[in-house]
Amino acid sequence: MRFEGTAAYVADKDLMVAVNAAIALERPLLVKGEPGTGKTELARQVAAALGLDFIEWNVKSTTKAQQGLYEYDAVSRLRDSQLGDERFNDIANYIKRGKLWDAFAAGKKVVLLIDEIDKADIEFPNDLLQELDRMEFFVYETGETIRAEFRPIVIVTSNNEKELPDAFLRRCFFHYIRFPDIDTLHRIVEVHYPGIKQSLVRAALTQFYEIRDVPGLKKKPSTSEALDWIRLLVADDITPDDLRADAKNMLPKLHGALLKNEQDVHLFERLAFMARRQG
Repeated sequence: MRFEGTAAYVADKDLMVAVNAAIALERPLLVKGEPGTGKTELARQVAAALGLDFIEWNVKSTTKAQQGLYEYDAVSRLRDSQLGDERFNDIANYIKRGKLWDAFAAGKKVVLLIDEIDKADIEFPNDLLQELDRMEFFVYETGETIRAEFRPIVIVTSNNEKELPDAFLRRCFFHYIRFPDIDTLHRIVEVHYPGIKQSLVRAALTQFYEIRDVPGLKKKPSTSEALDWIRLLVADDITPDDLRADAKNMLPKLHGALLKNEQDVHLFERLAFMARRQG
């Protein structure tokens, strides 16, 4: 079982090595990188390439590790007991399975994505150590042990918003997705927009990397934002010459797809003002 990329996802050699190493070691693959570099999509593409079902657990700031295992609805059971509902007699009616339970009980190998784990509380990864290591957990309300017959391929993503505990890191195979160079991003654009005019792509990507290199930029545009921007350029029939129509206007065409805060917009406006003064 080896991942060699897909027609819809451009994966470099290092990334494929990391995925296959994690599969061979049966360890979670921890993937970090800038937002928009394809970390979440990687898990979907691994599942598609290997012909496996895909289970996605989106982590939020309020998410608790227990929710990935199961949740027991004691309030509903109390209410049903007071109403004389027959469902009260079976406690299993009040247990909601989590994503880890779904992955462990799937009856076959699946790909489990734990997306943006760094959004949760710092103790969240530690609370999953034993379950991800042993691939089992105990349900206290029913007295049963949920054990994975087929160990899932676990992919964990992080945007580096906070440091993850050392104990969790030791149990993972780690890979950092570097921001793609211009040739790789060109290939990614071609995957998403086959048949696009090459002259427009080259001009757009040249300007895109110039924008990323501007000193003082608070949020550099990502791969996904580059794709959105190029899509808009095509939709508005922008030509390569239009992109460079006014050298003193530093704000790129349709800049709202690339610059996502007022500080960066003001930065480009100041650069444009300085360029006009010097001209």
